[in-house]
Amino acid sequence: MTARRPGETTFASGGGEPWGFALQGEGGGRLHLRRVAGDTIEEVWWVDALCGPADAADLSILGTAEGPLLDVGCGPGRMVRAAAQTASAALGIDVSADAVWRARAAGTPALVRSIFERLPLEGRWRTVLLLDGNVGIGGDPDALLRRCGELLAPDGMVVVETAAPADLDDRAVFTVHDDHGHVSAPFAWARVGWRTAERCLAAAGFDHCEHTVVADRHIVRACRARIAPAITAPTAIPIATTQQAESTTT
Repeated sequence: MTARRPGETTFASGGGEPWGFALQGEGGGRLHLRRVAGDTIEEVWWVDALCGPADAADLSILGTAEGPLLDVGCGPGRMVRAAAQTASAALGIDVSADAVWRARAAGTPALVRSIFERLPLEGRWRTVLLLDGNVGIGGDPDALLRRCGELLAPDGMVVVETAAPADLDDRAVFTVHDDHGHVSAPFAWARVGWRTAERCLAAAGFDHCEHTVVADRHIVRACRARIAPAITAPTAIPIATTQQAESTTT
């Protein structure tokens, strides 16, 4: 669930470490995304869903995604494992050492790495996943999607899960609370709807956006915009007249 710019507090880290507590298998239940200003709960995740195997909706979202595939904020790696089952080369990244440890313990290739750090296969990934709200990483979807564009191959695709309200554009500071009383340190996060995501994607150089709904989950797929090659006029080839041709042969 986490990836960061260097020096930033990440999703549900710090304080009582609710995400780390869940990843260590100490507690199930829910993670609540709570706005610092206003103290309102904006989103809820079930720990068992994040830490368990990919379900039917996950597999449908994954679809025929081509490898190599990069899952940003992979957590314990359920989507990476699902992609590997379709014979796609796949890798997860997460800044949570607990998440990566759990992924690797299940045989899942994963790195403790931020998306904003140097990564393997820069410019050669065919698919980049931003699921489970990870379009909110860092509180700046524009910067995040631009970075995804840098990672993708020219024919690559990003798959983004968004919030349900189409035009939502909520960038704020949040904390995460679990059902066991653990509270994280504050961190920047964003929540965007599918139309907002499409606008951000277009600004980041993507096109051919497609919005679908899978089991009440809103998904936007977009390809990198292709720049048409410049068309140059053919070089003129002088054609000799009959008289000129005859004169050169005499």
